[in-house]
Amino acid sequence: MASRYWVVSLPVKDSASPLWNRLQDQISRHSFDTPLYRFSIPNLRVGTLDSLLSLSDDLLKSNSFLESVSHKIRRQIEDLERVSGAESNALTVDGVPVDSYLTRFVWDEAKYPTMSPLKEIVDGIHSSVVKIEDDLKVRLAEYNNVRSQLNAINRKQSGSLAVRDLSSLVKPEDIISSEHLITLLAVVPKYSQKDWLASYETLTNYVVPRSSKKLFEDNEYALYTVTLFRRVADNFRTTSREKGFQIRDFEYSSEAQEGRKQEMDKLVQDQESLRGSLLQWCYTSYGEVFSSWMHFCAVRIFAESILRYGLPPSFLSCVVAPATKSEKKIRSILEGLSDAANSTFWKSEDEAGMAGLGGDVDGHPYVSFTINLL
Repeated sequence: MASRYWVVSLPVKDSASPLWNRLQDQISRHSFDTPLYRFSIPNLRVGTLDSLLSLSDDLLKSNSFLESVSHKIRRQIEDLERVSGAESNALTVDGVPVDSYLTRFVWDEAKYPTMSPLKEIVDGIHSSVVKIEDDLKVRLAEYNNVRSQLNAINRKQSGSLAVRDLSSLVKPEDIISSEHLITLLAVVPKYSQKDWLASYETLTNYVVPRSSKKLFEDNEYALYTVTLFRRVADNFRTTSREKGFQIRDFEYSSEAQEGRKQEMDKLVQDQESLRGSLLQWCYTSYGEVFSSWMHFCAVRIFAESILRYGLPPSFLSCVVAPATKSEKKIRSILEGLSDAANSTFWKSEDEAGMAGLGGDVDGHPYVSFTINLL
């Protein structure tokens, strides 16, 4: 599938068929590897010249918006599939592959009546895509909120011993808690473990001898227990801190531990459910946005062609998928078939420079703009 297409229109002097045949013939002879398709546009309601000029001012801005929403949803699909490890599904519009929808475009009369004013069609397309983008923001915020909660829990469980949740590292048998005795948890720098083992019994009075046991060790710290009389616990915390040992507040509770596990399980389930529903919504919405964008492009090529070539509407619109190496040759063919006496004007240095900067400037003697699918 090509990722970049040109939508162009050429003025027709007589009937469209001879021009289409000449275009096909020249493409096949000079750039045979360039796909070429008719872009069928119905007879839309022209309105007044002033209304077309006014509409033309809004077309470029609206096109940029529609294109950005299309790409935003596509990137969201890619992100969701990458996170879940799911196999990518081909994007479709009304059950048709995206590139096929563009190259075989058919106007949806039921959705966009051709007798409606062009501005009404354009405004309707813009409004519907705005609603989709707003819906995406709400759904994405809900999904990211759950992800953030999970990430916060995971950081607590996978961070260093100085900050992580200790409940998964401590068993009931590691803790003594009675009227007179208490077990504290000490976070000791790895390089200070010998100092801890040599000094913890003397950091205060009434420490149970040989009561310290290492429970866990990470890259920076080791986690030790120490049992002592409850009434000297505060003094032990103070002297430990002076020695560079951190006493972590901890109270073992099987109920709290089970509650945390249930919360974690629920968040994981919520995340998977939201991810699945968001992905499905993105697939559907991408099709809706892309269809709206292509109808907008049809209005745009129609309006610009009328402004360029005049009335009555007599032009051939088509879709070209040029390879980079063939672009100059294709442009030359299109220019030769446009029969424009003022082609020198259309290739003025200023406009050519703007086009080279990536602008959507039509520096050609025919109507042309680019559709980027990716």
